[in-house]
Parts: sequence; C-alpha cells; structure tokens
Amino acid sequence: MFIVVLIIALIIVCGLAFYAGALLFKLKQQRQIQESRRADRARSIIQSIQTIALAMSQQQCNLSEGCIRLSHLLESIPEHNKPDYSQQFPGVYTLFAHVKNLPTHDARKKLSKTDLRMQDTRREEREAELEPLILKDVEALLTFFPAN
Repeated sequence: MFIVVLIIALIIVCGLAFYAGALLFKLKQQRQIQESRRADRARSIIQSIQTIALAMSQQQCNLSEGCIRLSHLLESIPEHNKPDYSQQFPGVYTLFAHVKNLPTHDARKKLSKTDLRMQDTRREEREAELEPLILKDVEALLTFFPAN
C-alpha cells in the first residue's frame, strides 16, 4: 500500500514538474518575443529620429516642427534607465519647450491675423536664436543610437 501511494505521489510530482517546466519555457519564449518587438520598435524610432534630423539639417523641415517630433520620438524610445535627453540635446528641447503650447490646427485658425503674426514672429526669433545649437544637436542625432 505504501509503495502504491509513493508511486502515485511520484507521478503527481513528476507531472507538476513537467507542467512547471512547460510554463517556464513558454514564459521564456514570450520574453524573447517581447524583447524582439521592443528592439524592433526602438530601431524604427531611431530610424525616424535620423530621418527627421537629416531633413532638418537639409532645411527640408521647419525647426519647430522637427523639434516637436524629435522630442516626442526621443521620449518614446523603449529603454531601461532612460537618460535625460533634454541635457543631451538642449537646443531641440529648448525650442520644444517654447513651441509645445502654441495653438495648432483649428485653434491656430481662430487667431486674429495680428496674434498669428506676433506668435509666428516670436517663434521665428526663437528658432533663429537657437538654430546653431539645434543644428549641433541634429548632427549628433544623425548618428544617434542610445545605449541600452
């Protein structure tokens, strides 16, 4: 009788061990898939950053628009221990801070011509003031690859 109980207990333990092993294997596969997707997303974001930086360096993209896009992309890179990109790329983030709350689309259309002109003049002055620093940041972003 004792042998039968021992054999049944051994079968149950072996079954549970096999099941636990199968779950651990599936978990490992899921983590690998997640890591692969995270790396693919990071590569895609970095490629977008470099494309926008190239367009800005060739004056094919407005500095304000480029800074808005770059700052959002930099913040969306899936990284562990994300560095403070505002310190690494101060020109981009300074202009972004200046233009991020300006009205766009329908809100911009509702502005009077005087207000619109004043807003555009302030934005263009800030762009001109920060252009050397932004272009320096853009050059660094052309070869940008974050440390993971």
